[in-house]
Order: sequence, then C-alpha cells, then structure tokens
Amino acid sequence: MNAAPIRVAVQREGIDLAAETLLIEATDAGAIATFTGLVRADDGVATLELEHYPGATEAALRQVAEGAVARWSLAAVTIVHRVGPMQPGERIVFVAAAAAHRGAALEACAYLIDRLKTDAPFWKRETRGDTATWVEPRDTDHAAAARWE
Repeated sequence: MNAAPIRVAVQREGIDLAAETLLIEATDAGAIATFTGLVRADDGVATLELEHYPGATEAALRQVAEGAVARWSLAAVTIVHRVGPMQPGERIVFVAAAAAHRGAALEACAYLIDRLKTDAPFWKRETRGDTATWVEPRDTDHAAAARWE
C-alpha cells in the first residue's frame, strides 16, 4: 500500500465536521474512525485559549500522524486543531483515521489523540471569571500516550 495521505491543520476558525468527514470518506476506505474534542466548562471555565509555535506545532502533529501510518495500514489520516480563544462547547480538535477495517481505524484514531495531547506544542490558558491560569498536561494524558510506547 502507498503511503497514506496526511492532512494536518492548525487554525483559528471553527472545525467544519461535515467538510472534514467528506474529505476522509473520499479515500474509499472500509472504516473511518473519528474523534472530536470539545472545550469543557469544567469548574466554571468561561474561555480556553490555546497558543502554539507556528511551524513547530504542525511538524509535531505531522510526526504523530506519520507514527500512526507506520503502525497501521491506513488509507488517510487527518488532524485539525484550533488555536486562539474558544468557548465551552466549541470544537477544539478533530482527528480521523481511515483504514480497510475498523480495528486499524479505531486503534489509529486513539493513538492520534493520545499522542497529540502530549507531543504537540500547545499552551492552554483557562479563564474563570477574572482569573486566567495556564494548564499543564494531566497525568492521565501522559499515561494514555505512554501506552503506545
């Protein structure tokens, strides 16, 4: 099988799930697994703002996608991540893996989200009322990523 096409985007605008799904469905794969992450309103979060290092962030996401392609026989991989200020309920990330069969698609999708949570250089700041705090990756994020090592 030829190398799977990889689509990586870091953007300020919202994520269009319909458009992203149509793009990955065009691969004619037998299975497509997706994950969409939303901004949570945990403990009164009013705004989540993500900053990134342009160029380095995209390269890190591409490396995560290439890691999935190296592990599973995939038809395509998509990672779309937002940056900038976002409100609870807004889409923050979309990942998709297309494969001939569901097992590879599901595992690759889980790998993509687990690895990008720790491997991509994003800085998160949550605002609650008048207080803004920087958020460190959680121990559970590191544990999820470590299961793929």
